[in-house]
Amino acid sequence: MSIVEETRRALLVLFPELAAVEEEARAAAQAEAEIQAAEEAAAAEKDENEMDALLAERDAVRLDAESAKQSVAADEDNLEAAEQEDPAAEKKEKEPEEEGPRENGIVLTDHASRGTDIDVFCDPDQVVAAAGIMDEAGFFLEAITGVDWIKEDKLEVIYDYNQYGQEQCRVVVRTFVSRTEPEIPTIMDVMPSADWHERETHDFYGIRFTGHPNLIPILLPEDADFHPLLKDFTP
Repeated sequence: MSIVEETRRALLVLFPELAAVEEEARAAAQAEAEIQAAEEAAAAEKDENEMDALLAERDAVRLDAESAKQSVAADEDNLEAAEQEDPAAEKKEKEPEEEGPRENGIVLTDHASRGTDIDVFCDPDQVVAAAGIMDEAGFFLEAITGVDWIKEDKLEVIYDYNQYGQEQCRVVVRTFVSRTEPEIPTIMDVMPSADWHERETHDFYGIRFTGHPNLIPILLPEDADFHPLLKDFTP
């Protein structure tokens, strides 16, 4: 099993309903495979008489196919003539449906185009559990950052995880907090390296990491009361 699949399954702990659905699908696939194997075994036991009957039936089907082919050719000629008379009969491409808001869960992504292999979207109170899963799986914290969705009155908090194994696997964990009350639990108890990442994110976006023991400015002046990466910030 690949490191990506191992990590994806480990992260399913965050989403019990998805895990249950996947387990049901796995059980159904196994049952289907067993039925198919049984059918193949039964087919292998057919005797020569049944095979002769199948050959005879095949010959009859060939004769019917020849007749049907001639009939289809005639129908196609008639259909082509009708379409030439009625331009409205041309086929139209179906427009793609718009995607709705993303729900909590796990998405496998293409590393070449996205820079990540697994994209996790969860609730704010799940980020500590997600950090614990990443730590247990041997991942380290690369960065914490934010995105200001000012029109939606939300701030997105993004955690990037990576590992040093020979097989590539980079994971991003995302969540949203209120823009007016931007609070989220610190993950320092699980990953102490989150210390200055959380301080930097607090500097730039004003996100308060509750439980952080020293959430003071790291890049801005000590008396700064502004957050320069918020979209409504004015110098």
